[in-house]
Amino acid sequence: MAAATRTKKEPRVMVLLGSTSDLPVIEKMKPLLDRFGLTYGVEVASAHRQPEKLKRVLRRGDKGGTEIYIALAGMAAHLPGVVASLTPKPVIGVPVASGPLAGVDALLSMVQMPPGVPVATVAIGSAGARNAAVLAARILALGDKKVAAALTDYGKELARGGR
Repeated sequence: MAAATRTKKEPRVMVLLGSTSDLPVIEKMKPLLDRFGLTYGVEVASAHRQPEKLKRVLRRGDKGGTEIYIALAGMAAHLPGVVASLTPKPVIGVPVASGPLAGVDALLSMVQMPPGVPVATVAIGSAGARNAAVLAARILALGDKKVAAALTDYGKELARGGR
């Protein structure tokens, strides 16, 4: 997707949370999105409690040029799957450690999507949120040389022992 097809109205990456309690999980993600030069927005829109709000956010994003959705959810973790069912854009799911199974239930919910409704799923918690930022950048780098260069620099830093 070429940058020229986007409007300035919506960010390239939209981070969706099912609850404000998930906000701490994305704190390690935001600096990476900034580092890769990716504009992003954060919206709280529960698949269960606010389905109409979620649909509005996705319509606005899809029309306004959002290219990737990152959705965080714990326990039953329906948010990423619902998002994937409502948009043709890539969806990255981040399981959140919550409830008696500490996020394993969320992880399984995300990776067991039916054929045709994929959710790329990363690790549970903040480490997964960081990987979601890197994965989003890798996808967008396919058509964006600046993002690709930022990823190369990041890889070199990791090779030197950085985080």
